[in-house]
Amino acid sequence: MFSVERKTVTVVGAARSGIAAALLLVDRGARVTLTDTRPSLDDAQADARLRGAGVSLEFNGHRPETFMSCDLIVLSPGVSLEQPQVSAARRAGVPVIGELELASRWLSGRIVAITGTKGKSTTTTLTGRMFVAGGLKALVGGNIGTPLSSQVADSTPDTFHIVEASSFQLEATDTFHPWIAVMLNISPDHLDRHASFAEYARAKAKIFANQHEDDWAVINADDPETLAMARQGRARTMTFSAERPLVPLSSIRLIGRHLVADVMAAATVAQIAGVPQDAMVRAVESFSGLEHALEPVETVHGVHFVNDSKATNVDAAKRAIESFEKGLVVIMGGRFKGGDFRLLREPLAARQATVVAIGEAQSLIQSTFEGMVRVETAASLADAVRVGYVLAQPGGTVVLSPACASFDMFRDYAERGSTFKQEVRRLAEEAKTSREQ
Repeated sequence: MFSVERKTVTVVGAARSGIAAALLLVDRGARVTLTDTRPSLDDAQADARLRGAGVSLEFNGHRPETFMSCDLIVLSPGVSLEQPQVSAARRAGVPVIGELELASRWLSGRIVAITGTKGKSTTTTLTGRMFVAGGLKALVGGNIGTPLSSQVADSTPDTFHIVEASSFQLEATDTFHPWIAVMLNISPDHLDRHASFAEYARAKAKIFANQHEDDWAVINADDPETLAMARQGRARTMTFSAERPLVPLSSIRLIGRHLVADVMAAATVAQIAGVPQDAMVRAVESFSGLEHALEPVETVHGVHFVNDSKATNVDAAKRAIESFEKGLVVIMGGRFKGGDFRLLREPLAARQATVVAIGEAQSLIQSTFEGMVRVETAASLADAVRVGYVLAQPGGTVVLSPACASFDMFRDYAERGSTFKQEVRRLAEEAKTSREQ
């Protein structure tokens, strides 16, 4: 049995996962230091809770001695294995694992882990809803927002942990063992952190590494690369496809054909777990989608606004663009994560779309689409909303689908999406006032 009793543990990164890991480790008897490069925690309540639990807090950078003198290092997902102090400690023989790996070692229930480049959050959320509708005890967490470390205290043998797993989390695992592992799709992403697409794919493939013959690998039948990755594991394989519906298509209330595949992935997992079909249908019928994922916002004088801020890579933006007809305006840009913007030329041109470019990637977007797609620029997201409104025709759509990370302008994709919605609603109020006058 894994134990940290009286061991010295360094947790790196004081975001949600790091805080949850630090508190879990203290509860299990470890002496814990939580270190972060920021000057302090933004959350005073979390700061007080950590200090009250006996966690030592180190801010304003990482001290080499904190890494070299401990028995174990636990990484938040935002911290790379190649971070200098982490890398040096690994070379010196200090064990390094991620928060997901740590928590999984103490779970009593079975794990359903869901990964892929696009669709993880939708599939994870819907899987959890199907399990609950079927009368099963399910806790949803991981990359979706609730750290797995926060679920350990509530884990029982009859609990199903429905876990969204990112490449950042999976790369720092070594014993992580899902009963069901789901690979939705794979395409280039996070190449600002992973050295290559091959490295990114290897991190994703670790979801299958510790499965046994009586486990399950749920794979997208329409994605040959994911099928090849699953064959390297030992688990039984079950495929899903948007072309083979397990629930009536009429029950799906989501924008975008690609989301049908996510629904079928969730239904396949639920079928393995014994969830009745009528429970699956009830869960799908009551699910209108996630915030920031092709989320309808407002219609202003016939122009529809849709928030797809979670589309932080090229493949996700492509799927969003393909969900709409002609008369489309796409707000795109931010901090480029790698990939090939040229993949968007054809779907944009086919819809006679206009792009409003924002953020650091503006010039790259302009040069990529020059001569094929009209590109306008905006200095801010607020400006982009207004430019998009002017460019769109009644009956058309303005969609925020950035194909980039948000960190050049916002804290995260959620803040970007919330700002977009605020600006759209402000525009709607202005339009309403103008009409009334």
